Amino acid sequence: MGNPDDFKSSGDAPEVEATGGISPLEHAYDLDEKAKISDYKADAIEAENAEHKMGVLEAVREYPMASFWAFVMSFTIIMESYDVFLIGNFVALPAFREKYGVFDAGTNSFVIVTKWQSALQVSGQLGALIGVFLAGPLTSYIGYRWATLTGLMLLNVFIFAFYFAESLPVIFVAQLLEGLPWGIFIANAPAYCSEIVPIKLRAPATQMLQMFWAIGSIIVGAVTYRYNGINNPSAYKIPIALQWMFPTPLAILIFLAPESPWWLVRKGRLQEAAHSVERLGRRSRLNSSETVAMMRRVVELEKSDKEPNHLELFKGTDLYRTLIVCGVYLAQNLTGNLIANQAVYFFEQAGMSTNSAFALGLITSALQMIFVMLSWILTTYLGRRTIYLWGSGFNTILLVALGVAASIPVTKGTPAATAASLAQASLGLIISVLFTLGPAPASWVIIGETSAIRLRPLTTGIGRASYYIVEIPCIFLGSYMLNPTGGNLGGKCGYVWGATGLLCLITAYFYLPEMKGLSYREIDIMFKRRIPARKWKQTVLDVQDDE
Repeated sequence: MGNPDDFKSSGDAPEVEATGGISPLEHAYDLDEKAKISDYKADAIEAENAEHKMGVLEAVREYPMASFWAFVMSFTIIMESYDVFLIGNFVALPAFREKYGVFDAGTNSFVIVTKWQSALQVSGQLGALIGVFLAGPLTSYIGYRWATLTGLMLLNVFIFAFYFAESLPVIFVAQLLEGLPWGIFIANAPAYCSEIVPIKLRAPATQMLQMFWAIGSIIVGAVTYRYNGINNPSAYKIPIALQWMFPTPLAILIFLAPESPWWLVRKGRLQEAAHSVERLGRRSRLNSSETVAMMRRVVELEKSDKEPNHLELFKGTDLYRTLIVCGVYLAQNLTGNLIANQAVYFFEQAGMSTNSAFALGLITSALQMIFVMLSWILTTYLGRRTIYLWGSGFNTILLVALGVAASIPVTKGTPAATAASLAQASLGLIISVLFTLGPAPASWVIIGETSAIRLRPLTTGIGRASYYIVEIPCIFLGSYMLNPTGGNLGGKCGYVWGATGLLCLITAYFYLPEMKGLSYREIDIMFKRRIPARKWKQTVLDVQDDE
């Protein structure tokens, strides 16, 4: 990438003139670093109005490659999903339990003791917690592409440690190391996806992250179901080795991907930003200079003499924005996500046989993927706040219903006990699936578009950190509640998650604004004017407003 000082003349001007019949003089200031905001404001308004007028299908037609590259970047989440569900399934895998577990006379089978079950499930999250703190400064400095490539190459190396581990402590350390690149992927993916697509595609582009999370669990479910009946080390060694099928092909694609034009504009590399815009859309249908002017206008609104740093996230209106991202992230662990992530183990503790538990886990993951795709339509047309609140409300009701179903006194081995077991398993499946229709996919959209542009890599990183900080103790709590050597609550854990889900729902009602259809300029202004969350939908801004 060249120095911006080498690009003083507009190399794109002849092409713009040829494709759109526009004189180069009309956009002379758009890519001029020394131009004032008044010089390119008219073009910025033109580009923003064009995005507002686009329909969803029109946006896909005009930005086909943006959709493709968002798809590729979202794919990186599949590796964290795969491993999280893999560890969750390993504690229910007979060969793994016999190798690393202890015999439990109560269940007449081998089990992974509670402390190690919890430790294994938090090991990757501990690494990812470190990774997300590294991701923000790293991405701000070298960009989304190179930060993601660094993570992919490191992951290839760390998988070796997991594959050759022969004890639970070594597995713990291997998972900790694998978590480092996961943190980079999860911090970068929603930010990158939200920055490379037009307004109408922000919802489906960022919600693809939840879809790939479901796909990761489907692959794990299929693999562990296939090897569930094998009673030798290959039952868990082969699923571990399959992790190598992801990083290298993804690294090649990410290397070929364009950098986020917003990141390039923040760095003052305007010609490269214009070229990136052209790679994301159809050159014959868009004017890259106008799009860059729109981005410059927003970057100028947020301009600061300081380099972005974590302290800024907790000052002024950026504190509110940071709290929204953190709140939405951590709420995922408190509104049914842990039941979804431990679905197979939950089904076993609800009374299902091992084969039935794995089959139900696979069915759950497949349904999750379908429901995520349905959520693209709902979130795009109904809005983020609407889907998030209604989805969280239904989940809370179902979690309480799960607790009630598990509280009915029954005698083991009777038809009533079988019915209660089926009721708990069914409610667990419904909760896991509905979570991916409402709160989960809506969360990714909110996370991707809430923060200020200049602080976005840092905000998504600190938001994901809050997710892990809450998830780690919740995993210990969840494992204790389900484990027969612990609380042995089974479906009664629905009472606990129902209570935390209700708290999250009430908080979101008062503090989560509706950002559907708003440009980043409009979002910036709404936050700076401190408009109450419930009034965002009724507030209309003038295209000329800059503060």
